[in-house]
Amino acid sequence: MSKTRVTTIRQPEDQAEDMEFVARVDGIAASELVRDAIAEYLEKRRADPDFKNRLAARIEADQKILKRLAE
Repeated sequence: MSKTRVTTIRQPEDQAEDMEFVARVDGIAASELVRDAIAEYLEKRRADPDFKNRLAARIEADQKILKRLAE
């Protein structure tokens, strides 16, 4: 694994218990379960045409602001 970063999340207690239980059943650490879930979510976003359109619009808006600030 490359460099890592610690991220803290708040989640309902029942969700945390379910997550920890599923991880134990699967024989993996809860952190691995979370990383896998995040990776799957990000891959779905990257494949979503609506997300890509919103992303392009956000990039364009940010570029305009950066250009204005640099002047």
